[in-house]
Amino acid sequence: MSHARPVVAAMLVAVTALLALAQPVAAHERRNLGPYQVVVGFGSEPAFAGSTNGASIRITDTRTTKPVEGVEKTLSVEIAAGGLKPLALPLRAVFGNPGLYQADFVPTKEGAYIFRFKGKIESLDVDEKFESGPGRFNDVEGVAKLQYPEQVPSGADLTKKLGDAQSTADQSRLLALAGLALGIVAIGLTLRPRRG
Repeated sequence: MSHARPVVAAMLVAVTALLALAQPVAAHERRNLGPYQVVVGFGSEPAFAGSTNGASIRITDTRTTKPVEGVEKTLSVEIAAGGLKPLALPLRAVFGNPGLYQADFVPTKEGAYIFRFKGKIESLDVDEKFESGPGRFNDVEGVAKLQYPEQVPSGADLTKKLGDAQSTADQSRLLALAGLALGIVAIGLTLRPRRG
């Protein structure tokens, strides 16, 4: 009996660990809208900057537990990030997945994104905002940690470096012009005839 306790304890630890690992990752946000349940997030999780992805919404009628079809004709999404003007996109039905819709786009910046769905689900008016973040759906991540064997700078990094180089070049030009102007003045002063 004394040998059975460690075995039972080990089995309980193993089962607990498996159950903890089997819990679904909260990569999408669930919300009830009238008689419908919607599940919103990125079409592919995790979402990476510079990779094709999409704003995804799955719609189920809670009265019948059936997927709601045909919504691509009546519902659209606006995507916003970084305080910029939102990008309005139509939804498309995802082939072979009734009730699942996606608006394809390429997130170009890491961080939080907002999806605002507007229009109708059947006869229900919809104007709902979903924001990425903890307990909702994942923010967009950078790809540097996935790159191998060499990390390639992102477009945003290259744009910043180019802007910095342009600023440095502009400052150098201004200093060169100022130096040239001072040199011309100095030459003019030394060549000026002396009175006397």
